Amino acid sequence: MRLSGPAFGATYIGLCLLPPVLAFGVSVAPLDIWERAAAALGMVGLVAMAIQFVTSGRFEAISGHLGIDKIMAFHKIAAWWVLIALILHPLAYVAPTWLDDPALGTERLLAYLSLPHYRTGVVALAALLALVITSILRDQLPWRYEIWRATHIVLGLTAVGGGVHHALGTGRFSAMGAVNALWWVLAIAVIAVMAVLYGWRWIMLHRHVWTLASVTKLADRMWELDIQPAKDTPAPPYTAGQFVWMTEGKHRFPLFDHPFSIADSPKRPGLSLIIKEAGDFTNQIGDLPPGTVIGIDGPYGEFTLARHQGDSVLLLAGGVGIAPIMGLLRDLVARNDPRPVRLAYAAGVPANFACLPEINAAARALDLQVMLVSEEDAEGWRGHVGRLTHDRLGTLLEGLDPHRAVALICGPGPMVTAVSDALLDLGVPKDKVIYERFDYSGGASRLDRQRRWGFVGIGAGLALVVGGFALAP
Repeated sequence: MRLSGPAFGATYIGLCLLPPVLAFGVSVAPLDIWERAAAALGMVGLVAMAIQFVTSGRFEAISGHLGIDKIMAFHKIAAWWVLIALILHPLAYVAPTWLDDPALGTERLLAYLSLPHYRTGVVALAALLALVITSILRDQLPWRYEIWRATHIVLGLTAVGGGVHHALGTGRFSAMGAVNALWWVLAIAVIAVMAVLYGWRWIMLHRHVWTLASVTKLADRMWELDIQPAKDTPAPPYTAGQFVWMTEGKHRFPLFDHPFSIADSPKRPGLSLIIKEAGDFTNQIGDLPPGTVIGIDGPYGEFTLARHQGDSVLLLAGGVGIAPIMGLLRDLVARNDPRPVRLAYAAGVPANFACLPEINAAARALDLQVMLVSEEDAEGWRGHVGRLTHDRLGTLLEGLDPHRAVALICGPGPMVTAVSDALLDLGVPKDKVIYERFDYSGGASRLDRQRRWGFVGIGAGLALVVGGFALAP
């Protein structure tokens, strides 16, 4: 079962509603509006923080229908309102005192932050703050990806563990009864999630063994890996365009895995991954010897034609974004798809293009037209020079009805943003413009901004929960 966008939003708000709803039946000393708001902020923030563990793109029931781009955008935005709620939590408690006597209010706040009774709450807040800051600075930190990821996990567990201990030890509504039980269930749920991510999946990586059959250089710093299952390893029931998490050799542990798109058709045995050297792990890809043991976790994602139908197909790739596009193209060829297919492929320089002979050969099996665009010119280059502009996309769409087309885009952030906006201008419906990007440096597209309003609506729903609990008699 996969949650749709509205179902996910409703489920999220419903789970965050649980502690305030259960707290309505708890008898405590009378609280003023500020203290009730502070309690609600803490309770809602703690549940929302725990939910972050399952919105990281690793659970297909959560992200399978939404796609990795949408669920990761939500994960990042939700982290901000969790942080804001938990910063406001102690501030709201001291607000009435501070308004009457700022010096006394400051003294009371310092007491909250320094007394041993509240220490685990302070530790939780500090861990959450460090987690958000290190996430923002991830590209600037001189850490390997695996170190950053391990730090992220430790800080997240510290924040949730400290928060649960703080709620159980100091929460007025959590001393006993249903709210108390909820925090124990929440703690057990987080432990279960971690057991699945780093226990069960570690076992599966060692039970279901894959082997590297070959490594082929496709272009400058770009390689294709042919990975085949061992005798007793079941083939994953993937759909062209999805991705897997891969580990290799002695590093077959989920902490060391990396996501790569499947550049293959399910009709061919095994898996093909197209990988570009771009970091600590990928820089060694070309040196992996055939016979290397590979761990595969997946498939994941909804970047597929099976889930997004259209009378014609636009495949648009930038750089190593050609990986899932080749998977889709190979599957179209394998299935003898009769639909018109238009492929645009952009790269920095002509030496960076991969799979060109295979792309040209696909035109013999499909109604395929190809547009190649290099940012820089070179001797002997016969394709376009520059960017994949609005006009060039218009040329690609000539003879097709844009309202009945489906477009799948994969590439760097700036390219995805520009191309998705241009396709909307050219008449492709917004629900038929599907994209995945491998960085977020290009700002927000129009579709991103529309989706953010949905996320804002979820945040507004949580604010109404807090306000309603604060105003309740």
